[in-house]
Amino acid sequence: MSHAVGPAVRAVTPEHSAASEQAGLAEPSYQGLVTRGIAFAIDAAIINLVSITVAAGVSLVLSVLHIPNSLEPVLIVLCAAAYALWWVGYFVTFWASMGETPGNRLMRIRVCMADTGEPPRPLRALVRLGALVLAVIPLFAGLLPILVDPRRRGLQDMLAGTVVVAAPDVPPATGRYALSGRRSP
Repeated sequence: MSHAVGPAVRAVTPEHSAASEQAGLAEPSYQGLVTRGIAFAIDAAIINLVSITVAAGVSLVLSVLHIPNSLEPVLIVLCAAAYALWWVGYFVTFWASMGETPGNRLMRIRVCMADTGEPPRPLRALVRLGALVLAVIPLFAGLLPILVDPRRRGLQDMLAGTVVVAAPDVPPATGRYALSGRRSP
């Protein structure tokens, strides 16, 4: 995240707003429900395509091997657990490392901490994902605050202390876990 976005995210409270105007910092562009929904659909498609490909490979291998019928429920549970871990790992890793998933990148949005503008730490990203699951359970009611909150924060953002803003046009390697600036030959 560029250094100018962090202070701009902090400038959303009334007492910081005047200071940010004097410093020449613009208010961040908070992103709403439709943009987030499209980004999530892109991420779901990526996750499911990878999962289907892996499942096809595992099925091919298992079709060659003789697996007793008593182990089929165990395999089903293991595959379901691997799928759930893939979902969790995908979102937590991308949010915590760069603040954006591939779907977010395509939609040019970024998840960042509301107070610092940095990508959320892994535990915060995990809290955000868990809160997102809770937000959609009651008929997506936890997402309704996005429509009325001035910073477009849903339940997941309020519980994790994050906001979703327009991503600056900088390479994602500016995050906390970026590689060194050296280019390969």
